[in-house]
Amino acid sequence: VSMWYDCMLQYLVKKNKIMKKSFLALLVLCSSLTINAQEQDLFDSEYFGKHEIKINAIMLVVGAVEVGYEYLLNAESGVGISAFVAYDEEIKDNVEYYISPYYRYYFGKKYAGGFFLEGFGMFNRTNRDIDFLFFDDDNDNFVTDFALGVGLGGKWITKGGFFGEVNYGVGRNLFNNEESELDFVGKFGINVGYRF
Repeated sequence: VSMWYDCMLQYLVKKNKIMKKSFLALLVLCSSLTINAQEQDLFDSEYFGKHEIKINAIMLVVGAVEVGYEYLLNAESGVGISAFVAYDEEIKDNVEYYISPYYRYYFGKKYAGGFFLEGFGMFNRTNRDIDFLFFDDDNDNFVTDFALGVGLGGKWITKGGFFGEVNYGVGRNLFNNEESELDFVGKFGINVGYRF
């Protein structure tokens, strides 16, 4: 009887080790599936959208409207376009409008988020403040031009797809320059938008 008892005890111990290993393997498998499902859900809800629409909130305050659209090429880059139109007379005296296509490269851990560098073009109509000898009409000071520039910024995204963005850029007009003028243009934005 004691021999049978010892054999049975060894069998149960071995079986218990096997059951423990099986239970541990099952637990690890379930945990990894749960984590993977959560990551997939987070990816779908927070990052998976490829389209973004945005409005520059700071420009609304100062007297202009700037809206934008961005298409995300992948987790690290996107292309977009923004359009600016002034409605306040003081802003209009300097910049009437611009249309600015751009390319961004993102360095953040989130999908197309975090710190970014930007290269942009800008088709613009700005006041050059040129003093003509025979002309005193304000419209003569406005020139339509195209600029190339660089910028930087940051983007923060919520799980629901809403985001905030800060960006700054400087460019130089390529045509219609006076030889003595340094003809620079700038972009600044505190944008709010939605990714879908």
